[in-house]
Amino acid sequence: MSNQEFLHRSLAAVWHPCTQMKQHETLPLVPIARGEGVWLHDFDGNRYLDAVSSWWVNLFGHCNPRINAALKDQLDQLEHVMLAGFTHQPVVELSERLSCLSGLGHCFYGSDGASATEIALKMSFHYWRNSGRPEKTRFVSLQNGYHGETVGALSVTDVALFKDVYAPLLRESAQVPTPDWRNAESGESARDYALRCAAALRAHLERHHQETAALILEPLVQGAAGMGMYDAEYLRQARAICDEFEVHLIADEIAVGFGRTGTMFAHQQAGIRPDFLCLSKGITGGYLPLSAVLTTDVVYQAFYHDDTARGFLHSHSYTGNALACRAALAVLDIFEQDEVIAANRVKATSFNTIAVPLKAHPRVRNFRHSGMIWAFEVADAAPGFARAFFEEGLKRSLLLRPIGSTVYFMPPYVINEEEIRMLVAGTLEIVEGL
Repeated sequence: MSNQEFLHRSLAAVWHPCTQMKQHETLPLVPIARGEGVWLHDFDGNRYLDAVSSWWVNLFGHCNPRINAALKDQLDQLEHVMLAGFTHQPVVELSERLSCLSGLGHCFYGSDGASATEIALKMSFHYWRNSGRPEKTRFVSLQNGYHGETVGALSVTDVALFKDVYAPLLRESAQVPTPDWRNAESGESARDYALRCAAALRAHLERHHQETAALILEPLVQGAAGMGMYDAEYLRQARAICDEFEVHLIADEIAVGFGRTGTMFAHQQAGIRPDFLCLSKGITGGYLPLSAVLTTDVVYQAFYHDDTARGFLHSHSYTGNALACRAALAVLDIFEQDEVIAANRVKATSFNTIAVPLKAHPRVRNFRHSGMIWAFEVADAAPGFARAFFEEGLKRSLLLRPIGSTVYFMPPYVINEEEIRMLVAGTLEIVEGL
């Protein structure tokens, strides 16, 4: 089958996400036949370096042999059983290992990142209700934060493109200043700006803590805000402020968990522990939909009661799916066996060296890096910049999806030096020519 034949079938049948479908009259879909490592291959023999890990989910490359083998083995044992009233080995083992990694002892499973956000918000609200504090029903989040596009998750998201049209459906939430250091004053350090934003959070909770259930944030990197990065001091301050005013802290690590920022979980760089930890995306290495919310014994005990209505009555049909949990276990095995976090630090150092000419380009602004994430803005970006950059990337065998004028790299961890050089060189050509 050719690309053209497959495209005709796809456009006739599939409504694609985060897409104005009419644009595909002039911007063809990219049909993918197979994947291997960092590469995606189409039906006509072209290949594309997946520099965005297929929306930030792929950690160890497409068609990873070890994850494949784990799934093939699991298929011969158990594909799925409902988790209401039943349990199975992969979900128990995954919960135990996530608990050891995070210090949070209770895992509740969903199907995707937005589901994890919904679970955490509902769980926080219900905790306060069960604890005799039913007035604590409101939430606060960071400006420019993104937490998903279901109704509850969208209520705490602050990205107008996604939120404005659905505003009549949403509960009102409050936003406090983002510590994204791009917003700092001239001469103000990232840490000092983080402290100034933390003071704004304190001021908000001084006025509103009695009705506030939780603060939700993306630790260290705000993805949809254009990879906005901030100092870990903000997390330390936020933890202390939330403790002082009896407000939960929800760490949305859906995008930044599993090594993306240089530690297994981003919040660990601040030496804190959240009340709720939301995980998804990389949890299965990009193989199967799965999310998890981890929480504390204190939260769990507030639901442990003879009264059914005091239980957390939330469910997904595929909660704790055995195949997805087995994929996640294979991912954790790779982290452990290959000492991935340490290896990524070496790889990131090499990437930074290779990227020096790109960082020095006169059109490049705010070049920044956190773990295995790189980003920068392009000065004088014309209207339609993101689409044009994407198209130019495809011509150079690169899959890049800028966010506005922000270009970012979030590649699978298996990317090698030759591929990094190709990625940087191709990106530099686009910046110079666009």
